Amino acid sequence: MFSGDANPPPKVAIKGNTIEHFDTAHDGFYSIVFDPVPGATGFELEWKNEGNFKHWTIREIEACSGAPNKPKERKSITALDPKQLAESKALLAEKKKIESRLTKITKSQPVFGGKFGKPEPVHILKRGDAEQPQEEVAPTVLSALGDLTLAKDAPEADRRLTLANWIASAKNPLTARVAVNRIWQFHFGAGLVLTSSDFGRNGAKPSHPELLDWLAHEFVRSGWSVKHLHKLIMLSDTYQQSSRTNEAGRKIDADARLLWRFPSRRLEAEAIRDSILFVSGNLNLEAGGPGFSFFRSRGGLTGFPPVTEFTQREFRRMIYQHKIRMEPVPIFGAFDAPDAGQTMPRRKQSTTAIQALNLFNSPFVNDQATAFANRITKETGDDTGQQITYAFQFAFGRSPNSVEAKAAIATAEAHGLATLCRVLLNSNEFLFIP
Repeated sequence: MFSGDANPPPKVAIKGNTIEHFDTAHDGFYSIVFDPVPGATGFELEWKNEGNFKHWTIREIEACSGAPNKPKERKSITALDPKQLAESKALLAEKKKIESRLTKITKSQPVFGGKFGKPEPVHILKRGDAEQPQEEVAPTVLSALGDLTLAKDAPEADRRLTLANWIASAKNPLTARVAVNRIWQFHFGAGLVLTSSDFGRNGAKPSHPELLDWLAHEFVRSGWSVKHLHKLIMLSDTYQQSSRTNEAGRKIDADARLLWRFPSRRLEAEAIRDSILFVSGNLNLEAGGPGFSFFRSRGGLTGFPPVTEFTQREFRRMIYQHKIRMEPVPIFGAFDAPDAGQTMPRRKQSTTAIQALNLFNSPFVNDQATAFANRITKETGDDTGQQITYAFQFAFGRSPNSVEAKAAIATAEAHGLATLCRVLLNSNEFLFIP
């Protein structure tokens, strides 16, 4: 396993896989050649100088831990039979994928830092005129809302921290009330206070003031846990009740403000697109990184021509889209998606013919319907009945009844499975929260 470029010097001692020492003062240098060992990944060498001697140490590795002339017998990947070779290649490919994912997970996040400057003095302005400053004042809030007790020369960092602590203080009920009202609005389509950005005298009164106060108290008690509040609401009888109506209830409370039924509502534009991609099997769940655009170019003389063919990169959740002010998103802009031209504390909910036409005739939706059909065929084969069951389970989370199954089978056999999938993606049950 070891050989030299000349006759070995007399003062060489080799024990196992280790060259203890040799005298280089006479020969000048000595080379070592390693014969390849099947299954070995390499050798590791260490050396150090002591006077005129160099001491080389070969660390043992598992593939050659025996005597140099009797290495361990190991099969290389080329010596495996076809079945073992296929399994080994599959495992190596899976290992490569996992290592790639680990690299992304452990990648350091960029940090953006700033340096605070010294705050400028703030004065009371006579009649609001900046040219007539009066006495200097310290940073604070309205006296009716408390006191921050900060010095006039308090640094910027202290000012920000004090304000944040005041906003999130357990003694400040307004923050918790506004927060839980927004979360309630997310689940029910309307908050306990309809004017979710105005809790003052010009805003609407809460429909259930005691419930609002209790939720706010529970929110603070749980350590401001949004997850806890979501779970609390979704496990409640109020959230889980049916959306079915009756004549007596409609006469008293048609909008279900008294929570006698669950108020059915349509999904938001973003949720519709994400749901279509999910059932088709194309939704890209990659988190973070750069976003995507619905437009080929961004402004100028050409305007905003929409993208007509999307790739896997654009199949990410819609939260990663590049939002362009005053420019509605193709297809899904018709579903009341705000154009970002102004704040929208509560989205309006409309149901129009344009929405149905956009979904039914959209190349994007048609492509996803085809992908949906291919996904079903891949999992069920050519059994039409099984295909219909899977389609309903994917789209609606339930199996079809006998009437639905009969109509769906007739549609699939007459027009193809992709057409049936297209119909399901345009149905009320898919687009509405029941």
